[in-house]
Amino acid sequence: MEDEATGSAGSGLAAERARRQAVVDARRAEGHEPYPYRFDRTHTAADVHAAWPDLEPGTETSDKVTVAGRVRRKRDSGKLVFLTVADRGHELQLFASHAELGDDGFQTVKELDLGDWVGAAGTVMTTRTGELSVKVDRVELLAKSIRPLPDKWHGLQDPDTRFRQRYADLVVNAEARRAFDVRHAVVASLRTTFHERGYAEVETPVLHEQASGAHARPFVTYHNTLDMELHLRVAVELHLKRLIVGGMDRVFEIGRVFRNEGLSPRHNPEFTILESYEAFADVRDVMALTEDLVANACRDALGTTTVTIGGEPVDLVPPWPRRRMVDLASDAAGEEVHPSLGVDALRTVAERHGIRWEAAWSAGQLVEAVFEELVEGSIVAPVLVTGHPTDISPLARVDRDDPLLTERFELFVDGRELANGYSELNDPVEQRLRFEDEQRAKDAGDADRGTVDEDYLRALEYGMPPTGGLGVGVDRLVMLLAGVDTIRDVILFPTLRPEVGE
Repeated sequence: MEDEATGSAGSGLAAERARRQAVVDARRAEGHEPYPYRFDRTHTAADVHAAWPDLEPGTETSDKVTVAGRVRRKRDSGKLVFLTVADRGHELQLFASHAELGDDGFQTVKELDLGDWVGAAGTVMTTRTGELSVKVDRVELLAKSIRPLPDKWHGLQDPDTRFRQRYADLVVNAEARRAFDVRHAVVASLRTTFHERGYAEVETPVLHEQASGAHARPFVTYHNTLDMELHLRVAVELHLKRLIVGGMDRVFEIGRVFRNEGLSPRHNPEFTILESYEAFADVRDVMALTEDLVANACRDALGTTTVTIGGEPVDLVPPWPRRRMVDLASDAAGEEVHPSLGVDALRTVAERHGIRWEAAWSAGQLVEAVFEELVEGSIVAPVLVTGHPTDISPLARVDRDDPLLTERFELFVDGRELANGYSELNDPVEQRLRFEDEQRAKDAGDADRGTVDEDYLRALEYGMPPTGGLGVGVDRLVMLLAGVDTIRDVILFPTLRPEVGE
């Protein structure tokens, strides 16, 4: 946003922008292009540091390099100008002298401002203090920073401004860049683990006729040509399981999903999910896969399997504890918590612990509420929470030992759910009954519940083999590994309220 306090033409930001624009105009008037189409470099800053790591102070070489970067620091001592340019997270000093550049070339350097993009050619050297540098014989302005960069120490302190102006945040905030380096490494690691296991990466539709695959409120849009209402997907689950039916026995997808829900440190309306499905596997295979995915991602992104949570080291090396939700809830409540108790008894349990409930909640929802209130936030090291009630798990198979529970798990670390998986329900008759229960709950006013997906039921009638499925919240996994507390720190452009003003 414009600096209204100093936004007049003669002072503050407006004056500085005008001064910098005048430099651009003057270069054009002199016949120079201030925004060239391209620039050919031979080395990045990192390349220069890697190739000349041990030069003695005061060394001049005859090795020629051509580099480029954004000016981050400038020191002018009359006939010498020292520029520090940043390039892909690394910095390199440019040593510019009037004697080497002449009047015109040296004037170009003199006119450079912090934030400008420059290209430079010269020879590798070190200063008397040992600073690896390029002694430049040519400097070219590649793009003028008309708007000054935020001050490193005082600029972009407001979180919303940081996220809204991510382009500036990435320039001045090393921690922001680190978080996205971690994200890149995590996503690459996830793909590598799946590829090594023989999975095929696929893409499924973003526009769905029905919102299904998760308990979530969808975004609704409209297709003019087809004259029909469509929904942005809330999950990728049912399309991936259609592929299992079709014989693609190991598939995964990493993609955006959209849920019309509130904003919080853990929630953004659009976020990245990983889902995978493997034929002939069950929930035990999926839990083992989850352990490998997370441990590998941590090792690949951080070089270790240990993360810091609340100031304490936590090792993510598997195997992790497996505990049933009902057992954890019962231990925390000091009394039995199980769907078999019935709605009335579970309401009483909830009330004894100050847990609010809604009249439409089922026994399973009450069990989950007790777990969320009394247990979830206290989990620090990884725990695979298993055995979710059937009525909150419409796509999971019934537990082979307890018909009121399912073969489902969620991974919790640092009080957050990071993953969800189960033995997939593949009986089309039972699946229809579960869908119909969902539809009744939706019709009764629960907008997050699902509907009857007839095409998916038709696919199941062709036969889906035993299947294990997994969903991982990629953003939350990156939060854990990057050591940040809000999802907006790991999404480049998070959803924000509209900006007031400019």
